Amino acid sequence: MSGILGVKVGMTQIFQENGLLVPVTVIKAGPCVVTQHKTKAKDGYDAIQVGLVEAKGPRKVTKPLRGHFEKTAKGTPPTRLLKEFRVESAADFPIGSLVLANIFSSNELVTITGKSKGRGFAGFVKRHGFGGGRATHGSMFHRAPGSIGASAFPSRVFKGSRMAGHMGNKNCTVKNLRIVKVDENAGVILVRGAVPGANGAYLVIKKASS
Repeated sequence: MSGILGVKVGMTQIFQENGLLVPVTVIKAGPCVVTQHKTKAKDGYDAIQVGLVEAKGPRKVTKPLRGHFEKTAKGTPPTRLLKEFRVESAADFPIGSLVLANIFSSNELVTITGKSKGRGFAGFVKRHGFGGGRATHGSMFHRAPGSIGASAFPSRVFKGSRMAGHMGNKNCTVKNLRIVKVDENAGVILVRGAVPGANGAYLVIKKASS
């Protein structure tokens, strides 16, 4: 199994065996339930679809989602979050079986994807780190963007110009984060460093490709 779904709990710090204090992110990894098989004969590739089992499941379930679970995973309660993971053989993971945090081990490298914190509408100084204008009194040009294009030619603003706009709330991926500790009983993994998203955000944790 190459990955699992999880929830970001928060950040803390722990001492390693060599006495080094390292920052870690606490992630509640799983449990996940297998909800669907994808086979090479039918779909062109081998994969399994898993759903994140939460203590408080979805209060309302849409008709398409309910129909999907009745068709592919009858008897399994619907989950809010679904994700596919490639496997060598889907038959090795029966429908309804659980995927737990013990698929990972300490000192293993993982790639984590999550949605970054939304910052709303931000100016170009905060969004892109521009220096802005002079800070002297009376300059009237502190955090303004200034000129954004020529008037005669090309008489327009180029697409992709770094300007003020919606900041954050986008899918972000951090590669090669090292697992410091795996607590199988609590279903928790400790990853060195920071991961995208606020506390309580959903995460996709995959084993780093070699």
